[in-house]
Amino acid sequence: MSTDLRHRLGRLGEDLAAAHFERRGFRVLARNHRTRFGELDLIAYDGERLVFAEVKTRRAGSGHPWDALDETKCRQVRRMAAAWLHDTPDRPAAADLRFDAIGVVIDARGRLVRLDHLEAAF
Repeated sequence: MSTDLRHRLGRLGEDLAAAHFERRGFRVLARNHRTRFGELDLIAYDGERLVFAEVKTRRAGSGHPWDALDETKCRQVRRMAAAWLHDTPDRPAAADLRFDAIGVVIDARGRLVRLDHLEAAF
């Protein structure tokens, strides 16, 4: 799959994940936030907790989104979250932090097949 197609697929998955958070009452604070350690997919806030979400999107039939979420990636997301917290003094006060994973499966026509939200995934 070309880089451009992969980028569009990833963007679609992140759009669907952001809409999912908003339906659940969260405000999306940041998308694709760059840190020196990499890029945070989504940062959301529900008035009590900040959620750092890693979004993994796959085409139907090309493996499960969780296949790309290994311990190395989880450590990287935690480092990126720490950098965001350090670099964002105007962030909302939160009593809790959470790291979620969103797995999105899209069919060949670009339609959502499945969205799995694993709270406190790592």
